[in-house]
Amino acid sequence: MQPIATNSALRLLESSMGFNTLRASRPVLLAVWALLAGPCALQSSAFAAAPPGVPSQTAPDAQQTADVAKLTVLYVRQLRPKRLPPLSLLDIPPKDDGLSGARLAIDDNNTTGRFLKQNFSLELIESEDPAELIAETLKRVQGGLGFVVSDLDAKATLDLADALKGLDAVIFNISAPDENIREEDCRANLKHTAPSRTMLADGLTQYLAWKRWGNWVMIVGPAPEDKAYAAALRRSAQRFGMKILEEREFKYDPGSRRSDGGFEQIQQQIPAFTQKLPAHDVLIVADEGELFGDYFPYRTWDARPVAGTSGLFATSWHPAVELWGGTQFQNRFKKLAGRNMRPLDYQAWMAIRSIGEAATRKQSVERKPLIDYMVSPEFELAAFKGRALSYRSWNGQLRQPIVLATGKMHVTVSPQPGFLHQFTELDTLGVDKPETKCRSYTK
Repeated sequence: MQPIATNSALRLLESSMGFNTLRASRPVLLAVWALLAGPCALQSSAFAAAPPGVPSQTAPDAQQTADVAKLTVLYVRQLRPKRLPPLSLLDIPPKDDGLSGARLAIDDNNTTGRFLKQNFSLELIESEDPAELIAETLKRVQGGLGFVVSDLDAKATLDLADALKGLDAVIFNISAPDENIREEDCRANLKHTAPSRTMLADGLTQYLAWKRWGNWVMIVGPAPEDKAYAAALRRSAQRFGMKILEEREFKYDPGSRRSDGGFEQIQQQIPAFTQKLPAHDVLIVADEGELFGDYFPYRTWDARPVAGTSGLFATSWHPAVELWGGTQFQNRFKKLAGRNMRPLDYQAWMAIRSIGEAATRKQSVERKPLIDYMVSPEFELAAFKGRALSYRSWNGQLRQPIVLATGKMHVTVSPQPGFLHQFTELDTLGVDKPETKCRSYTK
């Protein structure tokens, strides 16, 4: 028996384990294959335990090293120290937010890669200056790297895509939800594992429509990102037949929000602010910066549920997800990082796992074949969401279910029952092909 697990063998395992429709994590399958294949398969790994009496092999020999194809992923992170902290001390992001998800994906890729003689590694560059990050990324891409994971804001993401235009490289946007970089300002070398604001808004609105909570009032913050999310909610409301009865802008002074007596002021301020609203089913909050939205649950004048960026919220991932193998996924992450997985971690994990999945299927680490394969109809990514994920051919957005959750529990997953589509229900979330303004992907 050959020590390397072939795609045909993997497909047989997928079928026998019941994953023929939504495939399990390939690292898990390869572990099963290793057990089934016996010592022959295990001996192909440089990390296999040595038999009794034989010294353990701590490093591959020169010939094995020469035979391994190597692929390095570049992680580009923009440091943002000037951001105001969120309201709750529990929500302060860890220093390795996103990065630990990337590291887990590298480990998962290598679990597969060691059977296929592929090795994956991660390089990190970070700075407060986007121009410095772009210059260093360009230098490294020109030096041979072709896969870039980008944790930058929307403008810097576009600048990076323009700097790498014409080079054999692809950028994965893992953090910016802005619609313009997927639509009118889209770039052909840019993919998005972060869900867009319209995907998040559509996921939330579908559930409110399913609940028949069709009459909304909306509280919007003064920040540009708050207004952008509010615009996405207005679009979703119109798309799914909801009514926004009134909007109010909430102006806040964050300077003394944690001072003594602050909760007493809020306890009086929020009921007064929400008085005399029209009769409504749900109060929607648009506060992407998490600077005031959490004041609203349980403090409004009328006893109504709160949703949007607070209360019931839409997200790519939640640390309480247990379905579809989520428990073992969460446990593996917690063992690696010592904390719960956050959405940015998950979005980084999906980006790097996309590269690993393409490398496995194509049995190559060459840049162009992998980039082409990821936008082909054959590409699928198993990502612990109960469906195979793929990239939209018209704007590079990863289509994916949206989790709706509260602080401690996930509530449901969109698309909701009854929201149908001629190709895939996942395209009921976000901008569909007939609506797109992106022209960079047009062949």
